[in-house]
Amino acid sequence: MVEKIPPSGPQKLKLHGFNNLTKSLSFNLYDLAYARTVQDRDAYLEYIDEQYNADRLTDILKSVNEIIGATILSISKQDYDPQGSSVTILICEEGQLGPNGPMPTDDGSAGPTPPRDTVLAHLDKSHITVHTYPEYHPVLGISTFRIDIDVSTCGRISPLNALDYLIHSFDADIMTIDYRVRGFTRDITGKKLFIDHPIHSIQSYLPPEIQTSYQMMDVNVYQENIFHTKCMLRNFDLDNYLFGTTSAKIHAGERRRIEQRIRREMEEIYYGRNFATV
Repeated sequence: MVEKIPPSGPQKLKLHGFNNLTKSLSFNLYDLAYARTVQDRDAYLEYIDEQYNADRLTDILKSVNEIIGATILSISKQDYDPQGSSVTILICEEGQLGPNGPMPTDDGSAGPTPPRDTVLAHLDKSHITVHTYPEYHPVLGISTFRIDIDVSTCGRISPLNALDYLIHSFDADIMTIDYRVRGFTRDITGKKLFIDHPIHSIQSYLPPEIQTSYQMMDVNVYQENIFHTKCMLRNFDLDNYLFGTTSAKIHAGERRRIEQRIRREMEEIYYGRNFATV
C-alpha cells in the first residue's frame, strides 16, 4: 500500500510567461465477458459497439473537457467496420485564445498575441483521444473490450481532475493508468520547474469507493515524474460476466471452469504476462 496524500489544487506560481509543462494521463480499461457460443460472442461485440459508438464516446470526452476546464477547438470521430471507434478532440487551456486581444499569462498579466501558425503548433500538444478494441478468444469464449484513453494538456489545467468521471463512465474490471509530466516551465527568477503540483501516487486522486473496490499496485519513477497504477476489481460475481445466459442455467462444474477462465484472464491482463497452463 502507498501512503495516501490528499491532492491539492493548482498552485499559484509566479511564472515567466506561459506554463509549458505537458501533463499526460493514459488509461487502458478492460471489460471482460464470457459468451458460450459464437452467436453470443458476435452479439456481445455488437452490444459493445452500440454502447460505445463514436457519438457516445464524444459525449464522454466533452464532459472530460468541461471537468478539466479546457476549450474544444475541433472534434474528429470515426466508427469502424466490423467494430470499434475512435474520437480525437483538440483542446487548449481556457483563456489562451482571446477573441481579439492578448492571451493572459499564469500570473494574470497580458501576454503577446501569437501569430496564428504558432497557436496551431502549440495547440497540437493538447488533446483528448479514445480508441476501442473489442475482441474475443478463439476457443475459450472469453470476450475482452479494451478502451484506450489519452488526455494530454499543456499549461495549468490537469487531466487528473477527470479521473473519477472517466472511471465511472466505464464498468472496467482492469485499469492501467499512467500519468507523466514532461518538459519544464520557469518561475520569474528563471528557475526551471519540472512539475507544478505535488503528487505521490495516482491512487491519491482516486475516490475512496474506487480504492476500496479495486486491488491496486504502483510502479512509480519519482525522479522522472512518471506514475503508473494498475487496478483489478476485487469482488467477483459470475453473473456480471455471463453474456446471453445466467449462472443458474449452467451446471456447477461448468460454472467453476468458466470462473477459473475469467479470473485467469483478469490476472494475466493485470500482471501483463501469460501464465503457464496447468
